[in-house]
Amino acid sequence: MKVRISRTVLDAIRSHAAADAPREACGLLFGTAELVDAAMAAINVADDPERHFEIDPATLFAAIRAARAGGAKLAGYYHSHPNGRAEPSATDQAMAAPDGKLWLIVAGGAVTGWRAEPDGFTSVEID
Repeated sequence: MKVRISRTVLDAIRSHAAADAPREACGLLFGTAELVDAAMAAINVADDPERHFEIDPATLFAAIRAARAGGAKLAGYYHSHPNGRAEPSATDQAMAAPDGKLWLIVAGGAVTGWRAEPDGFTSVEID
């Protein structure tokens, strides 16, 4: 599977990850399963933000409400691994809802894509 994401969106995500380091950056992705056309940074409210992330629930719920009212569709999420690899961690695997949403993971400037499926994460090519 492949997803198209503009260089502008990817650059914004990379910039957010670099600015928040050593904390894990996180945010929301908007578009469709095939095309992400926007991203929005969110506050990481995790108890240990240097090792985990939790998207601010108010931001997430506002995005869901806006989508239900005809706004931009929530396509997925992004977060960074400032001291790790650009692949799902054991914590990511345990916490992800198997809803088919796209997850982008940023580490060392690399951005990788993943789908949260019932059997775990599936790699997604970024175009």
